[in-house]
Amino acid sequence: MASLEEFQTHRRRLWAVAYRLTGSVADADDAVQEAWLRWQRLPDDVADDPGSYLTTVVSRICLDLFTSARARRETYAGPWLPEPVVTDEPGPEEQAALDESVGMALLFVLERLTPAERTALVLHDVFSVPFQEIAEVVDRSPESVRQLASRARKRVRAEAPRQTVDRGEHRRTVEAFLAAVVGGELADLMEVLDPAVVWRSDGGGRITAARLPVVGREKVARYVANVVRTFAPDSMRMLLREVNGAPGAVFLTGDGEPLGALAFTVHEGRITDVAAVVNPDKLSHLQGM
Repeated sequence: MASLEEFQTHRRRLWAVAYRLTGSVADADDAVQEAWLRWQRLPDDVADDPGSYLTTVVSRICLDLFTSARARRETYAGPWLPEPVVTDEPGPEEQAALDESVGMALLFVLERLTPAERTALVLHDVFSVPFQEIAEVVDRSPESVRQLASRARKRVRAEAPRQTVDRGEHRRTVEAFLAAVVGGELADLMEVLDPAVVWRSDGGGRITAARLPVVGREKVARYVANVVRTFAPDSMRMLLREVNGAPGAVFLTGDGEPLGALAFTVHEGRITDVAAVVNPDKLSHLQGM
């Protein structure tokens, strides 16, 4: 049986690949677990390059998962957003820049790509997997995979929102937004929003949320103010946390039940995009924060 120790050395990378390919914490967990089960069935040392072998295996699993998930997402109630990945503050070596590859805004754009385009782009541009190896995953020629990645790259550049990579600027802007929300100051809220800001809410039909994106500074400010007046209980707690690789916010009940996670895109000191995940099914992994 192949070594558990060997598999564990690659587990973190495999999960990172799986999450970027599926946009789902649950699917990423399942993909890594399935890769482990397949790895267990291998004789010792059957793979010359375990890391490459396991990346190919988990990518194939994710390709199947993502292909089947697209049909379900077409009938999803309102915008479909990735499940948020929430962590504590990053270490000193990670403080310099945001992790754009796992950002909500980018993952939302990746949803519009074909499964093969997404796989080619993520594996090559984020994880530096050679086109020859990606070709084995998507069952295409290396040149075809190169074209897939190029086409996907152009689309992402055209559709991804403007974004700063400076963590300090991002955090200051998010803190200003949250202070305006808590203080109930509409003017302060308007000041921190970009004129063309987009707010997307994912309630999945389980929680009341806007079924269409809210666009524009005034509309977003009034929408947020109305949500706070209508739904925010006195006992609700707000935590500043890393949400998908950047400073964001998590809202909890007094008992610690997760109510929502907000991920922000910031450009030149103003918020250009907000992803608000309030679907309880996508917050269950945040229990106990």
